[in-house]
Amino acid sequence: MNNVDKPELMPGVSFLTDGRAAFWLWAPKAQSAAILLEDGSEFDLTKQEKGYWTIITDRLKPQGRYQVRLDGEKLLPDPASKSQPDGVHGPSQAIDLNGFEWQASQWPAVPLKEYIIYELHTGTFSAAGTFDGIETKLEYLKELGVTAIEIMPVAQFPGERNWGYDGAFPYAVQNSYGGAEGLMKLVDACHKHGLAVILDVVYNHIGPEGNYFNEFGPYFTGKYNTPWGDAINFDDAGSDEVRRYFVQNALMWFRDFRIDALRLDAVHAIKDFGPKHILQEIREAADALMAETGRTHYLIIEFDLNDNRFINPVNKNGYGMDAQWIDEFHHALRVTAGEERNGYYSDFEGVKHLAKAYRDAYVYDGIYSPGRQKTFGVKTDNPGVQFVVFSQNHDHVGNRMLGERSSILFSFQMQKLMAAAVMVSPYLPMLFMGEEYGEKNPFLYFVSHTDEQLVEAVRQGRRDEFKSFHSEGETPDPQAVDTFERSKLNWQSQGNTQQQAMLHYYKKLIKLRKGLAALRSLNRDNLSVSFNEEQQTLQLHRWEGNNHVYCFLNFSKHEQPFDMPATDLTVALNSHGDDQARNMLQPESIIIYTNNHV
Repeated sequence: MNNVDKPELMPGVSFLTDGRAAFWLWAPKAQSAAILLEDGSEFDLTKQEKGYWTIITDRLKPQGRYQVRLDGEKLLPDPASKSQPDGVHGPSQAIDLNGFEWQASQWPAVPLKEYIIYELHTGTFSAAGTFDGIETKLEYLKELGVTAIEIMPVAQFPGERNWGYDGAFPYAVQNSYGGAEGLMKLVDACHKHGLAVILDVVYNHIGPEGNYFNEFGPYFTGKYNTPWGDAINFDDAGSDEVRRYFVQNALMWFRDFRIDALRLDAVHAIKDFGPKHILQEIREAADALMAETGRTHYLIIEFDLNDNRFINPVNKNGYGMDAQWIDEFHHALRVTAGEERNGYYSDFEGVKHLAKAYRDAYVYDGIYSPGRQKTFGVKTDNPGVQFVVFSQNHDHVGNRMLGERSSILFSFQMQKLMAAAVMVSPYLPMLFMGEEYGEKNPFLYFVSHTDEQLVEAVRQGRRDEFKSFHSEGETPDPQAVDTFERSKLNWQSQGNTQQQAMLHYYKKLIKLRKGLAALRSLNRDNLSVSFNEEQQTLQLHRWEGNNHVYCFLNFSKHEQPFDMPATDLTVALNSHGDDQARNMLQPESIIIYTNNHV
């Protein structure tokens, strides 16, 4: 039976094969429930078990707007709405997710081990700030050499300016970006270009504005606190149907939008102490879907607890996540490059810890963490394909007061060295939009709330966060349109000679990673690393089969000597250009040798 004939599997409105709409609403506290259509007609819902209310009707059509009335009182949007054309406070809109005509019906799925990820924010990636705007740059991304784009969250948020982590409707695609159809069109275009699509989703909280969930049922629990308030209820009374809501959300992106992978935001903030963690339940549901469709989908988590139980397979008592972001590589790299050791950088000792990150993945793997004042983490033998590394991302740029990118903070040569440090790692590399040509515009924190009290609270929160940074000027107003506009990529700047050189360098670097078996392989066992703290140099040797690659990295501002491991090697890449005194590393540079030059 087709999925659309199983309406109980999908919260909200689904369309059956005969064209009728099936509506399932979970509202266990309600004594009555009804659906109000845009023509003014109102229909009572039938009460079902476990707090569900349902109706199957031919009166609600695709694109038709509707609202929910509980207990004969105020009207509310559908918490599982697929579209909010008038924003988070307006009526919901019925969408037939099966109505899109896919062109790339049999796209070749990119294996996770081949992911070279490009993280982007829809609203600031292009001048248009839409999915269509992204589509115009797909040929550019293909030529750059990346194999997957990672789209920051698109769940409906207030207004038109937001990072996406304030989404209030997990099933609805942001209307100002192009809605559900716009996202489907983009995914289809990506697949035709051979690019995988990763979608960032948020299952640890719901945004504050437009959050009507408490009107319907116990979606939250006071048992745990998160940075955003009460935790989502994954293990308290009523949690079965909350879990179903989020599991079905993950399946919707895979099944109906053909998303290749989900990036689950900050899963360390998901509170679930039940016998089966919600991540494991999502894993098992995704596996069942893949068995049914024959397609491959991946689950990638943002996670900072250094606990490989989250990425271990279910049959080894893990939660079965395919990969995780690893901030520690970023922190160690940035400190090695000259970042001040404060905040979350304070625990990292530069080149010593960068070498450990190359070797062990987790820097803190059961050793004492001065910043945390306790022993932290576990050792991991998980393969390199399970770790995503980067020299910058939206968080570490945007959470700076002025949103400065590496292009502002580091020299041209150091930027090239940092990029190479990521690309030669035995992990999955990720770029943040614009870094490949040294984008100068900041990526600031921005919102467009309509609640003035909330706006002022956000402003004050940013001021408080950076109150010790008075010398850097005023904290940019997150609500200001200018803050958002300043964060857009400046594509015209690529005419700059230096930025053209950087773009050429990134293309060469990515091509080298793809072309050399030793770099392409994510085998953490075929790696040796050494370092010299005084010289601020690091030597990385990687091999696969007969291919050997030797990387010599100099993070100091002075020439440094190094010893050639063999005489029959070829220079595959020299970040400082072709001039190289034998056995001397130029300042802030990397030189890569191989016995099989590409």
